[in-house]
Amino acid sequence: MARPLTDIVAKSPAFAGELARLLRGGTREEPVVFDRVCPAAFSFVAAMVAAQSQQARRIWVVADALPMQERVAAEWSLWEAPPAVFVPERETHINNGLSDPDLAAERLEALKNISGHPTGPQAVIVTAAGLKQAAPVFSEDAACTVKLTVGQEYPPEQLTALLTERDFDRVEQVTARGEWSLRGGILDVFPLQSAWPFRVEFFGDEIESIRAFDVDSQLSFRKLEEAELVLDEPPSARLLEHLIAPDDWVVSLPGCGVPGDVLVFELPPDRDEALPELDEREEQGNTAFFGSPLGSFETGDFVMQEARRNLARAGLLQWRRDKWRVVMFFPHEGEKSRFEEICGEDEAWSAVQSRDGDLPFGFTIPGAGVAVLSAAEIFGRYSGPRSRRKDDREDRLRRERAQAPLREIEEGDLVIHASHGLGKFMGIVRDENSGEQELHIKYAGDVMLRIPLQQSHLVSKYVGLGAKTPELSRLGDARWKRACKAAEKAVADYAAQLLEVQAERESNPGFAHPADSAWMWQFESSFPYRETPDQLRAINQTKADMESPQPMDRLICGDVGFGKTEVAIRAAFKCVTGGKQAAILAPTTVLADQHYRTFRARMSEYPVRIEQLSRFTPPKRVREILQGLAAGDVDIVVGTHRIISKDVQFKNLGLAVIDEEQRFGVRHKEQFKRMFRMVDMLTLSATPIPRTLYTALMGARAMSTIETAPMNRLPVQTAVCPYNEQLMADAIERELARNGQVFFLHNRVQSIHDMEATLRRLVPRARIVVGHGQMDKADLECVMRDFVNGKADVLLSTTIIESGIDIPNANTIIIDRADRFGLADLYQLRGRVGRGGHRAYAYLMLPREALCTSDARKRVSAIKQYTELGSGFKIAMRDLEIRGAGNLLGTQQSGHIAAIGFELYCQLLRQSIERLQGKAPTIRAEANFKADFICLSEASMATRSDADTLIGAFLPSSYMESTRMRMAAYTQLAQATTTEDIDDLERDWHDRFGRLPREARHLLTVQKIRILATRRNISQVEISGQKLMLTRNKDYILDNKRFPRLTKVRPADKLTETLGLLRAL
Repeated sequence: MARPLTDIVAKSPAFAGELARLLRGGTREEPVVFDRVCPAAFSFVAAMVAAQSQQARRIWVVADALPMQERVAAEWSLWEAPPAVFVPERETHINNGLSDPDLAAERLEALKNISGHPTGPQAVIVTAAGLKQAAPVFSEDAACTVKLTVGQEYPPEQLTALLTERDFDRVEQVTARGEWSLRGGILDVFPLQSAWPFRVEFFGDEIESIRAFDVDSQLSFRKLEEAELVLDEPPSARLLEHLIAPDDWVVSLPGCGVPGDVLVFELPPDRDEALPELDEREEQGNTAFFGSPLGSFETGDFVMQEARRNLARAGLLQWRRDKWRVVMFFPHEGEKSRFEEICGEDEAWSAVQSRDGDLPFGFTIPGAGVAVLSAAEIFGRYSGPRSRRKDDREDRLRRERAQAPLREIEEGDLVIHASHGLGKFMGIVRDENSGEQELHIKYAGDVMLRIPLQQSHLVSKYVGLGAKTPELSRLGDARWKRACKAAEKAVADYAAQLLEVQAERESNPGFAHPADSAWMWQFESSFPYRETPDQLRAINQTKADMESPQPMDRLICGDVGFGKTEVAIRAAFKCVTGGKQAAILAPTTVLADQHYRTFRARMSEYPVRIEQLSRFTPPKRVREILQGLAAGDVDIVVGTHRIISKDVQFKNLGLAVIDEEQRFGVRHKEQFKRMFRMVDMLTLSATPIPRTLYTALMGARAMSTIETAPMNRLPVQTAVCPYNEQLMADAIERELARNGQVFFLHNRVQSIHDMEATLRRLVPRARIVVGHGQMDKADLECVMRDFVNGKADVLLSTTIIESGIDIPNANTIIIDRADRFGLADLYQLRGRVGRGGHRAYAYLMLPREALCTSDARKRVSAIKQYTELGSGFKIAMRDLEIRGAGNLLGTQQSGHIAAIGFELYCQLLRQSIERLQGKAPTIRAEANFKADFICLSEASMATRSDADTLIGAFLPSSYMESTRMRMAAYTQLAQATTTEDIDDLERDWHDRFGRLPREARHLLTVQKIRILATRRNISQVEISGQKLMLTRNKDYILDNKRFPRLTKVRPADKLTETLGLLRAL
């Protein structure tokens, strides 16, 4: 194993003497000073100091602000130093003064880790401001902490009493910290410090198992032997800096202003003023850290510019003659492989030792004869510091469709009953006579329909045209059935029309791209981030489509910043390495320019010619690009709708990628269809227009969804407030204080300069630039580049920032007159911030009168509700519900949507498409089931005199106490279309609610019987005594002119035998 670099440098003569003083002590009075340290080496110096500790102590590394704190934490693992704890600053919520729960949990966990005496050397990475904040004190016997272990005796009622005492809320379903839920012998609890909730299963008073579970799917994903629950934050009796013990070491990084044992400076300080006590100290050798003399290469320079490469080679040869040790960090195996391919046979480069890790910038240490190089600098590909957050959920797939929560029905909502039409949901009521819980739905004439809980799947929320409230249906009226039949007929025609283009693409074979090459493997391995499971699945599905002879038509639905562009980049690279050309379309010039830079940066090491066609491109260059496309010399062209102009001719187009699809108009989309008819098409969208969304969901188009947040994304905190100049000033000042940038959206060109004057008055020190679509293209380009390069603090602009522009350092957005935007627009705009791993803030400003407008209020409350990551789908669904389905599916379809509701319409459309595609439609279990020994109602079972001869088939309230949960479970059961779905459901229920009681197991068996019967075209299954009566096409199925006989006697065995007979049919 390679010797740690920190050890090599620390033992060199230039450093050994200085570091030995640390071990002797007394360095608070006479600190060790490293006074010429470039920023690239800050983390190395801190790690080297920490590695010198030979006893149990803490090494406090103090940064000036969050960006440097995160950078040190991200690079810490590269130097094989003692373990480090990242302590975030306490943060208050912009809207209500409350602490953000995720950040509070992370801070609480970190402070707990540094509360006791350390068992060995332990680094603590903090900011100067963080040291001045109050910190809770955790003691060994703290009443606010509970430790649970498997096999431990701990009565559940004692634990729930403690949770209640600590102000934890009892809920039906745990989704947030500070909540608990008890179902039989299963306790779910979300402690304050944990990244995920725990599921504790008891057997009597003994803890039988502890599992971590996912708040989205509510399913367990990891077994644990023990769990620690912090139930309350201990009192904050002292500041964090008071935890620094006399034996601890403090490493003060530049700008933090904290006295320490080790002081790090970028340049030698003015010792006459700053450190007079060090005047007489003599230099003990060269302890300077300089930036890499090889310099940094721009994208593609290392591969393409031989002169610069030779200059770097000369530097390496000099180091070799001076017997320096040279190491280079590679973030991925693919990056290392590509480097060896380019430089492997060169003696200068072959002597470089490789190490694994993502180091943004290199540095040299002349006093130790060491050079540390970064592959990112060599290849000109820089990634921001990796977030310290570990997303343990990323290895699991989200099982719950994003739009499901929106279908929860509240009292007063309009609903559709599959058989009876449009009514108003009045609530869930227990019948006084039977004791059954029923859904009450009011119809025309104040007629009340009572529906048993088991049939709740027949009811869905009504989404219509949004313009007016429709009339309620009249029970027994034929109009509802007529409306359904008319819609079914119209829907079949529409389905055929939808599938026409798809059918043509499938019937005429296109180009089958070759399988992945070695270059493809290297290219994928050089991705500077870790792919999420959803992203990998989308990439694999896209590549499989491309390798198929049928032309691809795939929609990638992913939230803002979830990695859709990388899917497109890999598809384009695969296309080019297969000998074809690729076209990338973006709706705006600014976004096209950004994609151009991103594609160039990712493909810089490969002989791929990438060009840009937009209004930023000079006319002479446009002519050269057009000639290159026609001759096949240009591999990838990135641009706006200029690409679909008549003068653009491709020699061999193999892939068209359309980004931000919802931003293109109908005319452009028709041109896409015409131009790219037999070409692989990849469409990217974060908030697809509902037509696209539903078409994809209903099978007329292939779709991949990316719902998992990247590891370094944090939800954007959103404040909705009236226009307030003081709040605007505070928000900008807050962002500037952490060296960030601000988007200020003012979507009126006429008054944008008045707003600029206001901002300059409010925040005089802010550097403000203005950008809008009516500016000269050269001026706009200068403005955008200044902002991207950090030369401006505030970008005051119109919606030109909406379409995909990506600036990781911009983490605050202020939207003036948010009421003038659609919901999907607001969501896209808010997605422009929070891309660099830092907490981001969105302020939606409305005039006071707009806060009273119904639609604006709904839109804004929805955007506030869906602050969590991955809400793009939900936003598209909610937008549809607010403004109605409208004319999304064409004028002829609008009347049918208004008549039967959007959900039922889409269900009919999906079935029509499946039928036209020749697939067996996913039909729910519609066969009736009767048996003389079965009782399907819990209330009836309790009152019947012959209950001892019957078996129940229902969900007992003792097993699922919540009515809403039982209602959801019955809906899940009704939606199951295969016996495998039932098996999955059984596993899910067992995980969430514990062992299934007999009644629930019988219910699942009955549903399996109904599913198998439906699939075999059997409309009714009846068991009477030992006779099995099956009805198909209104006739009984007979065996030798008599009903089939069951051989089993026990009721439960009869069900199992019936299931076996149906399988054999």
